Parts: sequence; C-alpha cells; structure tokens
Amino acid sequence: MINIEKYKHVIWDWNGTLFDDVELCSKIMNQLLEEANLPKITVNEYRAVFTFPVIDYYKALGHDVGDENWQKISHQFISEYEANKYNYSIYGDAKDVLTKIKNLGISQSVLSAYKQETLDELVAHFGLSEFFVGLIGLDNIYATSKLDNGLKWMKKLGFKKGEVLFVGDTLHDCEVANAIGADPVLITLGHQSIDKLKSCKIKLIDSLSELITPELLANSAVT
Repeated sequence: MINIEKYKHVIWDWNGTLFDDVELCSKIMNQLLEEANLPKITVNEYRAVFTFPVIDYYKALGHDVGDENWQKISHQFISEYEANKYNYSIYGDAKDVLTKIKNLGISQSVLSAYKQETLDELVAHFGLSEFFVGLIGLDNIYATSKLDNGLKWMKKLGFKKGEVLFVGDTLHDCEVANAIGADPVLITLGHQSIDKLKSCKIKLIDSLSELITPELLANSAVT
C-alpha cells in the first residue's frame, strides 16, 4: 500500500492514467494499419508494442516514418482522436481519488505528452480543472518526451526528492519520474503491458484507488 499522506504533491500523467483512451488509440492505429496494408493488432498487442517516442512504435508496426509520411499519419491519428475523444472517459474511480488527495491538502498537477490546448480542453470537459495547480502539455502533436517539461515543472514546484509522487502508465513515466526526483508508480490499465512495466521494478497498481487506503476512500464521495 502506498502512503499517499507522506507526499506534498502528486504529478499525474493524463492519457492511460486518468483518461481511459487505450481502446480509442488502438482502434485508430488499426485504421492506419489497414490503410497502409499492414496487419491489424489487438489491444493487447498494441499495449505490448507501444512506446515513447511514439514514432518508434509506428515504425515497429511497419509504418513508413519518413518525414513526409510521418507528418501525414500523425495528423491523421490526431484528427481521428479529436473527433472521437468524447466517446471515452476518465477511469471510474479517478474523481474520487483526486478529491480525496485534494482534501488531504496535497497539491496535484498533470504532466502529459498531449498537446497543451487539447489537454486543457479535455481536463475542463471532465470537470477536473479545480484539482490541479498546473497542466503541462507539449506544444506539438508528436508525443516525443515529457522530460524537459518535467524538469522545468519540478523546479517551479520547489519540492525536494521524496516529496512528490508521479503516477503514470508507461516506462517513459518511470524514466521521467526518476530523472526529476519524484517517486514513480505505474498503473497497469494504461498504454503498456504489465510485462513491459515490470522491467521498471517499481510499485504497480491495478486501479487508481490503490493509491490511498480503503479508510480514506470511504470518505471520498464526490458531491
């Protein structure tokens, strides 16, 4: 069990950690694969191959990632994602957990590889803006790395090593957390398989509710 009360701040990843968009991403990828006459994949296969930077997993699936084509398929993916994102939602226990952490006096933020303006928009759509002191996204659609933004954000927060928990769903989240001096924890419901996540050799959780004790959750009803 994670002792959430020992932390002063929680940094959240967004896609796959708070927002349940794995099925959406795998569906769009299958559309792109079909158009490229490449073999389609299951959700489990998607989670086994997904990685950062995302160009590497496109390449692993057989896509032509030359400059011109990479821009084309990236824009196509984002166009489909934006058109369908409201058909998906945050995890069922996400708001309860965010509420309880806020009530404990622990500040929270989001560090994402999602484009900034669409991150702002989607967080607001789900009524979550009040929970975060900052939403940090990228200035492009190519989902490269969150490391630079993470280092800048951690410096701005001013917390010491051991005072910040980083909750994510990928090995990249683990790498970023370690690099910025936050304690990483990964959820197994997101964009990478459990087998991949185990290589990070840190705490894995099967639901967001595992972040806090049952006693704390019992008092976390959202009004």
